[in-house]
Amino acid sequence: MAEPITAFDGFPREALDFLAGLAEHNDRQWFEAHRDVYESALLEPARDLVLAVGEELHRAGIDVHADPRVNGSIFRINRDTRFSKDKRPYKDHLDLWFWQGEGPSRGCPGFWFRLTATRLLLGAGLYHFDDELLGRYRAAVADDDRGAALLRAAEAVTSRGFHLGGVGYKRPPAGYATDDPARAALLLHKGLFAGIDAPVPREAHDARFPAFCVARYRELVPLQDWLVELTRA
Repeated sequence: MAEPITAFDGFPREALDFLAGLAEHNDRQWFEAHRDVYESALLEPARDLVLAVGEELHRAGIDVHADPRVNGSIFRINRDTRFSKDKRPYKDHLDLWFWQGEGPSRGCPGFWFRLTATRLLLGAGLYHFDDELLGRYRAAVADDDRGAALLRAAEAVTSRGFHLGGVGYKRPPAGYATDDPARAALLLHKGLFAGIDAPVPREAHDARFPAFCVARYRELVPLQDWLVELTRA
């Protein structure tokens, strides 16, 4: 196996301690007093992880954007509170995003990563369809061939323990008829993604973590490939 170009040595224990502390003391004063820990224990390893995971995915034949900048593959730790009732200024987790396709990164399907003080969430898909893509998605689900292909992809990932998400409607939309109950259920989605939520593994603290993440991402490729094809149609 080829050695990774980017060295990732794991998140130190201080990274999880920082996230736990931020969840308890979510205010600017506490964050600024611990900013050096955020930058050294969480942000710098995150940059290396983005590059290492990107390299592992490319080596597996999966073409993604892996941008080790904040607002690239690394989400900002600051929360956008403008339209939220929750006015806490900071997220108590680290979010990463490896997207496929051109255009705005958050409008493309991709592989996602979330690290909290106690949990790791990994998944793939597209959280929200814009109006134009939602119409294309519904037409594809109603189409016998493409709808059947999506069902196979969804079954492939759920059989491996991933949970399917993205339901946003109570009844199928008018004009997209299907006699298949499983495909009718897919018409209730406003986005489509699958993921797992598990305790933070030991691998998070050493050089095995990029391969650990990519092994899970590879299991999600059937669903991700279907969505990539949809966005390129």
